[in-house]
Amino acid sequence: MTPWNLLALPPLPEDLLRALLAPLGERVLVRVPARRDREALLAALADAEIVLGDWSGTLAMDAAAVAAAPRLAFVQQPAVGVDGHDLDALARAGVPLANTAGVSATAVAEWCVAAALALGRRLLAADAAVRAGRWPQQELGPRELAGSRVGIVGYGPIGAECARLFRAFRCEVAYWTRTPREDPAFTPLDELVATADVLVVVIALSERTRGLIDPLAMKRGALLVNAARGGVVREDTLTAALGGHLGGAALDVFDTEPLPEGHPLRAVSGDLVLSPHVAGVTAQATGRLIEAVLANLAAAVSGAPVKDVVNGLPGMITRHFGGSPST
Repeated sequence: MTPWNLLALPPLPEDLLRALLAPLGERVLVRVPARRDREALLAALADAEIVLGDWSGTLAMDAAAVAAAPRLAFVQQPAVGVDGHDLDALARAGVPLANTAGVSATAVAEWCVAAALALGRRLLAADAAVRAGRWPQQELGPRELAGSRVGIVGYGPIGAECARLFRAFRCEVAYWTRTPREDPAFTPLDELVATADVLVVVIALSERTRGLIDPLAMKRGALLVNAARGGVVREDTLTAALGGHLGGAALDVFDTEPLPEGHPLRAVSGDLVLSPHVAGVTAQATGRLIEAVLANLAAAVSGAPVKDVVNGLPGMITRHFGGSPST
């Protein structure tokens, strides 16, 4: 069989990419763009049949990229989030787009619980006080997580795992998602935001969810934990809310990453945890991600259905010649 032309876009050294994809053997011909810019991406897409996506978002498959890839048959995103890719353009071209749903659910949920505990127990303030030579046993005012009302925005694998972990701490858990689940704790979004003691945001970013959460609409003194995407929470009101309305916030994601020099959030004092988009980055989650990517790519080139297609197309991958699918 003629090898499939696979264009690998993750921001990793080429030799490491080739080593990771080596289990696919001679079934694929691995290439990388000449440079990590749009011009090089568009040039490399001319012959690409499979694209292994770029989780950094720099080299996304937008409409222009899809148009530049007449032979493209499948896109595998090595992450849960697929923002940046044009799902509709890929669907119109007959190109399934798959993610790695669930591989980071445990890691992200654990980060969310850890962040809520750090904020509620005021660990940042306690650490700073002791380092400064103070001993404020009576002034910190920590709170217990047990008994809190936790609102979860988004109820995919990560949201469901968050619910399980927070319930283990004897929290009252409610959730909102665009597609209500069987879990009876579904609550309208406005009510969830206004009543949660801890609001955990783990919903995918889309045009429907951009700016979904206004921190100033949250309960006074509540804690905000965002492990979704920066664009889901309104950063323009977040800084103001951290001026006294909120009890604290933990952010693993931002509108612009890395967080730019001079960004207002860098100057916020008090209970604010800033994290470099690492909630899902553990050795275990990375291992599950690699396994899921390799399994899907192997399925694609061997004629088996791929899993976790997110743009509404069937999971059977067929070669495209001159833009037409063919077996």
